[in-house]
Formats: sequence, structure tokens, C-alpha cells
Amino acid sequence: MNRRRVLVMSTVILVFLALVKVGGVWAADGKFCEVAGHESTSTDPWINTAIGCIPASINGFVKWLLPTLFGIAGGIAFLLMIYGFILMATSGGDPKKFQGAKETVTSAITGLLFSIFSLFIARLIILDILKIPGLN
Repeated sequence: MNRRRVLVMSTVILVFLALVKVGGVWAADGKFCEVAGHESTSTDPWINTAIGCIPASINGFVKWLLPTLFGIAGGIAFLLMIYGFILMATSGGDPKKFQGAKETVTSAITGLLFSIFSLFIARLIILDILKIPGLN
């Protein structure tokens, strides 16, 4: 009985999703943002999207996105380090709990260093080793 109910609900949801009318893409309508220095007539226009104004070119988009991603990675690493330090403080002398907390802090620091150096490693591989043109 329960399995049949799940099957019926899944079918209803799939039919509903198939019948929903998909709207147009607003970014394709040529609606550019009027950000200072990035007007629609400039060489680097920005497009108005649901998340705000974003650059239309790949290079501009990457330059816009990277600081946000590195900020998120740094915030997550900071929270994991705080969590690991709290686990260390509350381990109560148990060597297994202390070792697990130490591994949490080490993993957070390793992840932060990996995210920082990943940009340099990618640049080294793309530009110096593979010599892919057009990426700067």
C-alpha cells in the first residue's frame, strides 16, 4: 500500500513537471546592467540576472567569481578549525577523541591551502605546461 502511494505521487509530480511552461531566458534579451564602466556599449558589459549584475565575458566572470569562492572556502575552513578546537577542548583526555579533533583541524588547514594554491597550480598547468592560448 505504501509503495503504491509513493509510485502514484511520483507519477503525479513527474506529469506536473512535464506540463509546467518554462519561461524565457532573461539574460538573452540584451538587458545589460548600467554599472559604472560596464554599460552595454563598453567592451566589458555586465548582464542583469536574478543574482545581480554579472560580467558577460568569461574572463570578467572568473574575476568576479573567484573572490567569492575563496571567501566561502576560507569561511568553511575557519568554522572547521573552530569545531576542531572545541573538540580538542572537550575531549576530556580521551586520546581517540583528541586525535579525531587534531585530524579535523589538519584537514581544515590542508583544504584551505589546497584552495589557495589551486589557482596557481591551474595557471602553471594551463599556461606553462600545456601552453593553451587565450587564457590569461
